[in-house]
Order: sequence, then C-alpha cells, then structure tokens
Amino acid sequence: MKKTKEYLIPFVGLKQGKHHFEYQLNIAFFEIFDYDEFENSNIKVNVVLEKKSSMLELVFQHQGTVNVPCDLTSEEFDLPIKGKMKLIVRFGEEFNNDNEELLILPFGEFEIDIAQYMYEMIVLSIPLRRVHPGVKDGSLKTEALEKLNELKVKEPKQEEKEVQKEEDIDPRWDKLKQLLTDK
Repeated sequence: MKKTKEYLIPFVGLKQGKHHFEYQLNIAFFEIFDYDEFENSNIKVNVVLEKKSSMLELVFQHQGTVNVPCDLTSEEFDLPIKGKMKLIVRFGEEFNNDNEELLILPFGEFEIDIAQYMYEMIVLSIPLRRVHPGVKDGSLKTEALEKLNELKVKEPKQEEKEVQKEEDIDPRWDKLKQLLTDK
C-alpha cells in the first residue's frame, strides 16, 4: 500500500470541537490497496473529527455506488452502498491498532492516516451476493439469464403431487395404522 498525503489529517493545529472533512473516492483510491473487485466507483465519504483534550473521535459515513458484476449473469451494474463507522483515537506509549474501534497513537504523533479505515469500511459494506436489480424485477434480458430459466427445476402440477404422495407412502405404515383401528 502506498501512502498518500490527501488522506492524512493533521490534528495538532486543530481547535477542540468538531471538524468536517469530505472525500470523493473513485477507482484510483482502491488501486492504492490493489483491490480490483469492481470496475468503477463513485463514493462520497464524510468524516467528522471531534477533538477532545485527551482523545479524538472520528465518525465515518459513506454513500455512493460501485460497479460490480452480477453473480448470476455476470452483467455489470451500479450497486448502491452506504455505511457508517466510528473510531476512537487515544494516545499511548506505542502504536496499537488491534481493536477495530480503538486506535492508540504514540504521544509524539501529529497526524492520522484515515485511508485504511475508509477502505475497510467501504469494502465491508459491499454485500457478498450481488444480484442485478433487473434479475429481481424481470426486466433484464441476457443469454445467461435465459439459459438459467431454461434449466430451472419446474414444480410438478397439483395432480402429479397427489399421485406422488400416494406412491411415496411405505406399505409398512398401513400395517401400523391397522393396529390403531383394531382396538
């Protein structure tokens, strides 16, 4: 991962209180992390940094779209995503980011790199199963979808179900039913 200066927030010169930062992320941001799961992205990230006397509170919010392939048809589409994350920054003897909600920076630090946190927040907000909205509402027409519909398992008709139920009954059950009625 390359370090970029545009995602560094120098907090030493800031007054106590809330400070707002806004980032517009595209595919170039994800290339920094060698992430190639989607073709394009347009994501707006708002960061609110609240500086307190002994710690920092960061609240990340993102909303936008990523261009991903559909898991069923391989058609690319714009998937809307949004999410929120909170991070508390404290100061200590040495750097520690073991906890996902707490970051400990050494006492001498004067800036924080938020690129990794924005990246993780966005990647984790993308659903595992990505289905084109046209598949759900039936408006998408592709070769792959037509082939899937062709090969779909068809429900048997009501009469066939009844006949199948009668055939499925094991004759041993009939003997057991006779025991109940023979009393």
